[in-house]
Amino acid sequence: MHLVMIGGSDAGISAALRARELDSSAEVTVVVADAYPNFSICGIPYYVSGEVTHWRNLAHRTVADLEATGMALRLDTIARRIEVAGRKLLVTRPDGQDELISYDKLVVGTGAVPVRPPITGLAGPGALGPDDGVHMLHTMSDTFAVMRTIEDTAAASAVIVGAGYVGLEMADALITRGLRVTQVERLPEVLATVDAELGALVHAELAARGAEVLTGTTARQISRAPAGGAARLRVAAQTASGDALERMADLVLVVAGVRPDTELAAAAGARVGAGGAIQVDRGMQTGLPDVLAAGDCVITHHRLLGETYLPLGTTAHKQGRVAGANALGACAQFAGSLGTQVVKIFDQAAARTGLRHDEANAAGFDPVTVQAEADDHKAYYPGSHRITMRLTGDRRTGRLLGMQLFGHKDAEIAKRIDIAATAIFHDMIVQAMSDLDLSYTPPLGTPWEAVQLGAQAWDRATGQPAPDA
Repeated sequence: MHLVMIGGSDAGISAALRARELDSSAEVTVVVADAYPNFSICGIPYYVSGEVTHWRNLAHRTVADLEATGMALRLDTIARRIEVAGRKLLVTRPDGQDELISYDKLVVGTGAVPVRPPITGLAGPGALGPDDGVHMLHTMSDTFAVMRTIEDTAAASAVIVGAGYVGLEMADALITRGLRVTQVERLPEVLATVDAELGALVHAELAARGAEVLTGTTARQISRAPAGGAARLRVAAQTASGDALERMADLVLVVAGVRPDTELAAAAGARVGAGGAIQVDRGMQTGLPDVLAAGDCVITHHRLLGETYLPLGTTAHKQGRVAGANALGACAQFAGSLGTQVVKIFDQAAARTGLRHDEANAAGFDPVTVQAEADDHKAYYPGSHRITMRLTGDRRTGRLLGMQLFGHKDAEIAKRIDIAATAIFHDMIVQAMSDLDLSYTPPLGTPWEAVQLGAQAWDRATGQPAPDA
């Protein structure tokens, strides 16, 4: 049995590891487009900031670690074509020669590629690139290019186009390095994955740390700054009211989201679904004979929404594990995502799981969203922090649909959102959250856990009886 995995990131490596775990006799080959398999792309901002001291530390496992599991790595090898009928994969080797690799089962984990917004100077003839200080950020090679700009030009200022997770993390990283940062976001508020009320708190934290945050503003053009100026680049933008503005910078970073990389699979006949991603069932089967797919290139089965596209590293790991097992003939199924996410912005953190109010409404629920605050531990013990939360439940059924949190990074925001994610995963009603047997000691919590107090606030707002606080 020869299994071939395309992609050296979360899905491809997870599939290979699972296959080798289940059957040590299986021959597993992983085709990797670059020389950096199993690197934590999510950790790039912390290398840029200097908190991770060497780029090699971003490797989940070294090449030697991976090869020790029995998998064969084909590094710097580009997958060109899937020949479904003959069960062969055409690749281009590092020496430039083409080769056909035979497989019994193939797992496509080609991931996603950055969205390139329609900004003049970013694409087409004469486009500016890394050598000019204009960057996308998605791979280790992109990371090295950013670091060269920072270090070789002694960059003092940056414009970041986009204020999603990566944009915010990079604002944190560059300000930590001492750069002046302007963040340009076309939407009305930063971090659109949470409600505007919490996005405003993130916005305020950025501003308090010295970032200039321009929301409702669309970047239109990136060009070289006039010779003799203090910065190398000029970014022209337009506000929602139509006013023109411009900012000068030594570095421009465009992080406007990603789209699924489906070209290889689609050319082989795979169908695409939500978000233009590869259509797969919960077993990660594509419908093509002996071809599975997983990770950021495929649709996401969401437990509340059904089929959608929601690229996340945690999801890719799980899907890859399912694909690796099923490539060996198992019947594993991906249980579904809730879009659980968390991001650190300086000393604060924002997290979400499930649905926001508008998403729940669009999905046909009858949502009620309540905002509340609670302490992360007993206020009389030093170092307590307030947590702001927004809880969304269904008015008709009382079912918990979503939660969002914002608070200090030491307030266990990530673990507290996981409580809500677990509750939603198991279809709990909001009221039942108060029945959960959660831990308590004054330095670490409160008798009613913070998210339980949020649930009780929702109960009161909707007329549901709540326990005595």
